[in-house]
Parts: sequence; C-alpha cells; structure tokens
Amino acid sequence: MAKVDVIMPQMGESIAEGTITKWLRNIGDEVKRDDSSLEISTDKVDADIPAPASGVLVEILAHESQTVEVGTVIARIETDAAQAAAVAEQQAAAQPPAALEPPAGVAAVAEAATAATDGDGVPAPGTREERLRSRSTPVVRRIAAEHGVDLTGLTGSGIGGRVTKRDILAFIERRGAAPAALPAGAPGVLQVPIHGETLQIKVPDVIIKETDRVEEMSIMRQRIMEHMLMSQRISAHVSSVHEIDFERVAGLRKQLKSRFERDGVKLTFLPFIVKAVVEALKAYPVLNASVVGRKVVYHGVYNIGMAVAMDEGAGLIVPVIKGADELSLFGIARRAVELAERARTRQLDPDDVQGGTFTITNPGVFGSLFGTPIINQPQVAILGIGTIEKRPVVIDDMIAIRHRSYFGLTFDHRVVDGAMGDFFMAKVKEALENFPEEA
Repeated sequence: MAKVDVIMPQMGESIAEGTITKWLRNIGDEVKRDDSSLEISTDKVDADIPAPASGVLVEILAHESQTVEVGTVIARIETDAAQAAAVAEQQAAAQPPAALEPPAGVAAVAEAATAATDGDGVPAPGTREERLRSRSTPVVRRIAAEHGVDLTGLTGSGIGGRVTKRDILAFIERRGAAPAALPAGAPGVLQVPIHGETLQIKVPDVIIKETDRVEEMSIMRQRIMEHMLMSQRISAHVSSVHEIDFERVAGLRKQLKSRFERDGVKLTFLPFIVKAVVEALKAYPVLNASVVGRKVVYHGVYNIGMAVAMDEGAGLIVPVIKGADELSLFGIARRAVELAERARTRQLDPDDVQGGTFTITNPGVFGSLFGTPIINQPQVAILGIGTIEKRPVVIDDMIAIRHRSYFGLTFDHRVVDGAMGDFFMAKVKEALENFPEEA
C-alpha cells in the first residue's frame, strides 16, 4: 500500500490560500476517486474538492476553519502503489511555471532579494536565492519582499527552521513594519490582512439595537473583501463608459435563437460580446495583458473570464472561456452555459477559474445601467455590461427606438492610457454594431 497527498488546490492566479470549511469524510472512511471529500472557500469560489485517488482516508492534516497556503498537503489517502504513482505524476505535471517576478508594486525590493541568479532568471546552485526557496514558501517570500525583510536572518518555527507565514507576519508586527496609524486592537479598529500587510481601518461607531441582526462575514465574503482591497491598492483604476447600439445583434440573436435551442444551448447576448471583445483585444493587445513587477506580459491567448453570480450574498465566481478566439458563436455560447451551470452547482475544477486574460461582468442582468467594476488581478482591464434595453434615440435627426446598452471599461492606468482604453471601446462598439451574419 502507498499514500497519496490531498493538496490545497489553486482556484485562481492571484489566490495564495484557501480555507477549509467542511470535511465531508472522516478518518477511516473509504473514498472513491473524484468523489467530494471536503469543501473549501477562497475569495473567488466556494468549491467541493474531489479525492485524487480511491482508498481510505488515513490522515487529516488541516482542520475545518483552518486557512492554508496553496500546495499544502491537507490530508492523505492510503491506496495501492499503482494509483499513488499515477497521482504523483499528475500532480507533478500540474505544477505551474515559476513567476517572472514578485507581484506588481514590490518589484524593486524583490529584485534585490533575488539578485543571485545564473543570468537566465534561474537560481544558481548554492546561491542565496536557492537557500531562501528551501526555507520559505512563495507567499512568505512575497510578504518579505513587500516589507523589505531579509529572510536569511530569520529562523522559523517550521521543520528545519522553515519560515512560515505566521513567522514572517509576527516578525513584521514586532518590528513595527505594519501600518501603525492606530494601536493594534484599539476599539473600533478593523484589522484587514492584505498580502501580508495588516490594514488598520477606523470603523465608525454603530449603535446596535434589539431589532438588529448581527452576523459574522462568511469566509468567502472576507476573502472577497481582501481581494478587492488588494486590487485597488495595486492597480491605478480608471473607468470609461460608452454607449453601444445593439439593434444589429438583437436581430441576429432573434434569428439564431431557435437554432441554438434545438441543440440545447440558450443564446444570450454574451457570446456576441465575447466575440467583439476578442476582436478588440487583438487590435489593442495591451488590454490582454498582465503586470508582473516592472514587466508587462502580453498574452498570446484570449481566455475570457465571465463573472457568474452565486446565491444571494455569496458573491461572484469567474470561470474562464479558454481559447475564445478559436470558438464559433455557438461554441462560446455552449461553453458559457456549461461553465455557468457548473459554477452555480459548485462543480468547477481549479483549471476552470485560472488562466483568464480579460474579464467581463454583467450587472445589467439585474437592471444596472452601467458599473465601474474592480479589476480582476493580475489582469489590467475588466468590462462591465449594463442592461440592454429599448431606448428612444436620435438617428439622422429622427427619434427611433433601438436596443442600447452602456459598457463600462475599468483599466489599469499604469499600463493602459486613457486614449488606448477608448480606442479599445470604439473597436468593441464597431464590432457589435456591424456584427457579421456568420461568426
């Protein structure tokens, strides 16, 4: 017999940790491969995590309500040697490539901390960088870079002196590196951890009456709070709103709707919008990019994230339509329906929410005219779709009734100029208002 590790998966590029909300199996229970074994929560998704192999759950290393870093072993399953070898091979193949640099905003410090490389960005054997990697996780190294902490001088509480996240945060707090506008633990102070730094926010006094109901935020809601604050601190958010005429698309949708439904696919406006966005991204690739330190990564793929609303108050999940440029209108529609259904039933795989290069969110389905959404890190832009409805407009000095919508583009002004953002939106507008018969 052999043991297989159950590992905390990464449910999105900017997700560094997850919280175990519930174990669905106990020690000694038999489990089958791909059966749900636990539930986790991150700022992007609540998800059921399947067992990587069939066997007996013999160890639980992380307990309910515990938050652990991505890649951490949280349990072990005893199984036969053949299954264990196959799972080990799959897990090794699934390891993501090393990041080019630390996250945006910490490049200068991080470059100094990782200067000892062999010229290709690969740590040379026996170098300071190699020693740091052996004694810390990527999360710990990122926090250290943000605060200018030299990890070589720290001895952690982990195995072999490994520096844990708790160690580095405790060190920063002791030396006073965290913001100290208000004393820690002061009444009316909300302490919010953001990428290794603790924000202390003065909360206005609230008089709680007997008729009020007070609830703790859910884990997912706390993670959303942290992620949104982090995004606003990293990116220079700017928004631009354009009005789009949807009369052409509305007519095409009416023509194609019954044909799509015969094949079991509901046709909404989203596939048309995805097509137009991909065309605009090809024309203006700076919006299909990510910022990594002081480098801009221009992506060669067009993976479009689409925000899906969960149950009331449960937030949004952003599954990704991979290779949208290679899909037909029907292919995009079918993939969007599949992802939305799996998102609402919590059946998404980790790969379904990773790899996005641009995001579309659609508050218009709830009646919103337009919005200024927050950028989905590490991307540089997000498009908000307002409600698509009939409105009176002036065309050739005459009043006409047309399907119209407001699109709100939020972009990162560090790399996207205002003019470039408007050029992109003009291209989206042109593509939708002149949508071809066959797409």
